[in-house]
Amino acid sequence: MELPLATIGLIASLVVVILYNTIKILKEYERGVIFFLGRFQTVKGPGLIILIPGLQKMSKVDLRVIVMDVPTQDVISRDNVSVKVNAVIYFRIVDPEKAIIRVANVFEATSQLSQTTLRSVLGQHELDDMLAERDKLNADIQNILDQRTDNWGIKVANVEIKHVDLDESMIRAIAQQAEAERARRAKVINAEGEKQAATMLSEAARILATEEQSLQLRYLQTLKEIANERTNTIVFPMPIEFVEPILRMTAKAKKES
Repeated sequence: MELPLATIGLIASLVVVILYNTIKILKEYERGVIFFLGRFQTVKGPGLIILIPGLQKMSKVDLRVIVMDVPTQDVISRDNVSVKVNAVIYFRIVDPEKAIIRVANVFEATSQLSQTTLRSVLGQHELDDMLAERDKLNADIQNILDQRTDNWGIKVANVEIKHVDLDESMIRAIAQQAEAERARRAKVINAEGEKQAATMLSEAARILATEEQSLQLRYLQTLKEIANERTNTIVFPMPIEFVEPILRMTAKAKKES
């Protein structure tokens, strides 16, 4: 007895549906969370998975690293500066059971938590810290997110602050501050140079005062420099020995008077 074509088609369709709901193939980076009559049973994969239709259900989980953009957030720093900050986070699911059972939408929950954490952490720092210590802020946000998402079976690998946007008035104020800082450093460097020069001149004067030969050499060098210049001044060298008696007589006269 031959079956009608409609019956054969119906049976074939039923077989296809049963096979589709019974046989699942998971990739290397996928896992299947199996529920038996609504109760968690096990985690399977990768490879071929066979389910009992009507009794077992499977939720598929991707274990690869996920890159998620954190939308731009309005942040008020500790020194009352309003900035707009956005970031990107890198995370992956390490416990499929927790990711399916303990949170309704793991990606939405992670996104919302990232936004609130970004505002909370950056609001505790001044603007200079946001601009100069970005690596430290990234690490702080990453540690907080990693701790809070651990209950969801998520591992936060990295957080990167992408942009810290300021308004035009704040940009001009920072430029003026930088200019003032450069001027201050220039004055400090100039004062340090003056101090070093004064110290070296004082040392040179002490050496010349104790060494007569050094003083004479310096005297001759000065004469040479004056002779090389275009000047109408005529210099007559006079030995130091001629001057010393006069200096001694002058000093003696002052003491007697």
